[in-house]
Parts: sequence; structure tokens; C-alpha cells
Amino acid sequence: MPTQTSLITSQPGVCGGRPCIRSNRMCDRDILDLLAAGASFDEILEDYPYLERAGMTAALLFAADHVDH
Repeated sequence: MPTQTSLITSQPGVCGGRPCIRSNRMCDRDILDLLAAGASFDEILEDYPYLERAGMTAALLFAADHVDH
């Protein structure tokens, strides 16, 4: 079974290689910026229907894993 953070991928030809949710061109940083601006998970899902809650959770977990590095 894949781990939650395995939903975050980086590919040179996608968003300049920045970490994205399932390579769908929604960067991890974009999710963090939206949440920091006060958007809720539900608001983000409404605005970006191609996202899934699991991907947004993965973005948070990925960021948390990389804060210490």
C-alpha cells in the first residue's frame, strides 16, 4: 500500500520539478499557500475539483517531513 506522501511527486518537466500532488500541476506549495491564507480543505476542494482530500493531506505531511531538512 502506498504511503500518504507517495502521492507527492517531482518530475523535471512538471512545474519546474517542484513537488506536486500526483503530478497534476498543483504544487505542494500552492496547497500550503491556500491553507495559510485561511482557505479550508472544503473550499480548496470546491475550487479545485480535480484534487482529493488525501492529496492535500499528503501535501501537509510532505511539508512537515521536509521542514527539518
